[in-house]
Amino acid sequence: MRLLLLPLLASAAVLLLPVAADLPPSNKLVFILAGQSNMAGRGGVLGNHWDGIVPPDCAPNPSVLRLSPQLRWEQAHEPLHDGIDSNRTCGVGPGMAFANAVLRSGRAGPVLGLVPCAVGGTRMAQWVKGSELYADLVRRARVAVETGGRIGAVLWYQGESDTVRWADATEYGRRMVMLVRDLRSDLAMPHLLLLQVGLASGLGQYTEIVREAQEGIKLRNVRFVDAKGLPLQDGHLHLSTQAQVQLGHMLAQAYLNYGTSTL
Repeated sequence: MRLLLLPLLASAAVLLLPVAADLPPSNKLVFILAGQSNMAGRGGVLGNHWDGIVPPDCAPNPSVLRLSPQLRWEQAHEPLHDGIDSNRTCGVGPGMAFANAVLRSGRAGPVLGLVPCAVGGTRMAQWVKGSELYADLVRRARVAVETGGRIGAVLWYQGESDTVRWADATEYGRRMVMLVRDLRSDLAMPHLLLLQVGLASGLGQYTEIVREAQEGIKLRNVRFVDAKGLPLQDGHLHLSTQAQVQLGHMLAQAYLNYGTSTL
């Protein structure tokens, strides 16, 4: 009987190996990517079509994972927000260039986990605590930590939709401060780093008012990374592919300058 059991046990072990291989490393440094379309990535998107061009800085890396819409870790690749910003065509964003640049620095550990949460066309009022977007961000961040990660920073690029109405533009600063405080409370991270991208463009006439609010936030561990002047592929709203790569590098440098001291 013992001899018969050995082959069965060996077969069972072989069957279990793929499951074990899918288990993510337990020492991931996690980054939450949130906001609207320029964080979700529209680089290379014209109309409803992405050109499929992936710059070398955004190439897949076995050491860069993403949390899928189904809350499973998988190797990250462009478009990083595919299935997250699900009602729009996604292309290149800043996330992969950021992750590869941080890894190249040698100051972030062996594995990075990216948690895409951005949704195009969303206003700040849609991200307040109690909203679906906020709840989803917190849920995904908690899953990332529970599966063996520690959060390095939130990368936030949002505000273009808040430039349309005066009421949204003038409330932007207050809402942003509350968002940061709520995230820190709900994630139990009082010193959570948030890298906020200053708008490069806007949908309405109040872009400068939102930018002033972004620059005026004085909370500890909230850093302003200015995208103004980066090239727009449509001349109006969305960063080009190369601009997204440049922004990814800028965010990586900001994290390396400020984030490693907060961990």
